[in-house]
Amino acid sequence: MLTCGCGRWMHTEGIEERAYDDGALQWFIRSECGGCGLKVGVDVPAGQMSGLVDRMMWTDEALHRLERMPPYLAPFFREEVERDIRARGECVVSYETLLRPRTGEPIAWEPEAERRLDNVPAPVRAMAKIELQRTAAERGINRITVALMEEVKARYFGMGTKS
Repeated sequence: MLTCGCGRWMHTEGIEERAYDDGALQWFIRSECGGCGLKVGVDVPAGQMSGLVDRMMWTDEALHRLERMPPYLAPFFREEVERDIRARGECVVSYETLLRPRTGEPIAWEPEAERRLDNVPAPVRAMAKIELQRTAAERGINRITVALMEEVKARYFGMGTKS
């Protein structure tokens, strides 16, 4: 935890994700003292925020993606992501966090299923991918198929093809 020169703790105000030309990912962590108002920023390698983040935080980029989701999906998605973060003992939700399966197990995609995922509207694509991977993991399936995609689509939107 950062401590200000006035003796108070610095509270995390935000986190920006930055990618550099060499491919390195950095987080810029912004903190502010509640007492004197001093503001500081620290660049750290992504994921290495030991003692710099005082509570669960979403990076600016992850919040940007969440805010662009349909309002009927965003609260459910946020709850699921935060539950996963807590279970892993983490405290920062990054853009990469939004895209990883909640199971931690690698799941392959059939080429046709990947092509179909590209047709899903951008605001819900990440959530659709996560839900497909979660469903596959719950069933012990290690591959996303077109049939699974149709089943999940029918379950959530009543839009699957009829057999």
